[in-house]
Amino acid sequence: MVNRIEAEEQGALDVLLNDIRSRRREIETRRRVPIDIVEGLRAAGIYRAAVPKSLGGDGAPLADVLRLIERISEADPSVGWVASFAPQGANYFGALSRRRLEEIYANGPDVVGAGGLFPLQPAARVNGKLQINGRWKFGSGSTGADWISVGIVIPDGGSEPPPPRLIVLPASQVEIVENWDVVGLSGTGSHDLIVKDVMVDEDWSFIRGGPVLLDEPICHFPAMALAALSFAVVGLGAARASLDAICELAAGKMSITGAPRLGDRAYAQTGIAKAEVQLQGARALLYDQVERAWAQVAAGDAVPVEGRAMLRLAANHASRAAVDVAETCFGLAGTTAIFLDNPMQGFLRDALVVNQHAFLGEGHYESAGRVLLGMTPAPGFP
Repeated sequence: MVNRIEAEEQGALDVLLNDIRSRRREIETRRRVPIDIVEGLRAAGIYRAAVPKSLGGDGAPLADVLRLIERISEADPSVGWVASFAPQGANYFGALSRRRLEEIYANGPDVVGAGGLFPLQPAARVNGKLQINGRWKFGSGSTGADWISVGIVIPDGGSEPPPPRLIVLPASQVEIVENWDVVGLSGTGSHDLIVKDVMVDEDWSFIRGGPVLLDEPICHFPAMALAALSFAVVGLGAARASLDAICELAAGKMSITGAPRLGDRAYAQTGIAKAEVQLQGARALLYDQVERAWAQVAAGDAVPVEGRAMLRLAANHASRAAVDVAETCFGLAGTTAIFLDNPMQGFLRDALVVNQHAFLGEGHYESAGRVLLGMTPAPGFP
C-alpha cells in the first residue's frame, strides 16, 4: 500500500477492488478496462502516486507504488497491468521539458498515460515540426488514457540507425483499432494505435531511457528495469490471488469420489507450502533490489550496472516464480479449476502472458550473467 495515499483514497481503493473482483469476467469479455474503473483508479490516487511532488503528485517511493500495483493485480491482473503504466509514465516524462510537463499536468497529477513503442515509425521534419504517421501494436490501456506515446525514429542521414524515441500525443489524436484477442491479460485493451498526419513539436519526443531533464528520483530510476519490474509485480499479484483461491478451495472442497477433503491431503499441504515460500522469496528479492536502487537515486547517485542487472534479474525471477505458483495452484485444484467461472484458470493464463513480455525474456539472464562476470552486456541492457 502506498503510504502517502490519503485515508479516504484508501477506502475508495478498497471499494474499487471489491468491484473489480466482481467484474473479472466482464473485463475479460470487453477486452478493455471499463472507463468507470479507470476513473476509480484515478480517484483512488493510483496515477498521482509516483508523480513527483514538484508536479503536484505524491512522490511515493517506487517500492510502495509497485506494492499498490501488485495489490490491484490480485483483484484482476489486467487492471493491474493498465495501472502499471503510472510509474512508467512518471519515469519517462522526466525526459520532457518543464514547459511540456506543465501542459501534461495542467489539470492535476492524476494523468492517465498509455502507448505503444513498436514497430518504430519514421517521423518526417516538416516546417519545423514532426509529421507523425503509422500504426503501432500493444497500446495497453489506451482506451482510457489522456495522453498516448508512440515509438518513432527521426532519420538523420547518418550511417548508424537513429535511437528509438517516444513522442507524446493527446489521446484525441490517436485512433484505436480494437483488435486485442489473446489468451491472457485479455482485459488490458492492448489494441493497435493509428496516427495520421499529426504535426507536433519535436520537444514532445524523447529517447526512452535517455537523459532526463527533471531531477527527481523516479526520473533517474533505470527506465528499462522500472518497466520490467512494473510488469513483474502484475504476475506476483496473479500468483497471490491463485494461492488465496486454492487455500479457500482446500478448506472446503470435498471430492465427488468420497476421497478426503483437499486440505487434508498431504500433497496439497506440501504443494501450498512450497508455493507460498516460492512466492514470498521472489517478492523479497524484487522489493529488496528496488529499495536498494531507490535509496541510491534518492541520494543523487546513479544505479551501477551491477545493480541494474540485479533489478532485471529480480523482475525475471518474479515473473517465472509467479507462473510456477499459479500453475501449482491450478494443478492442485483438479477439474474444479478448468471451468471458466473458476478464477484460477484466469490467473494462470494472465501470469503466463506477463511472462511472455519482451522485457522479461529469457535472454535477459544471459545479459545479466555477462554483467556479473564483468563482461560487456548486450546493447540496451540493463
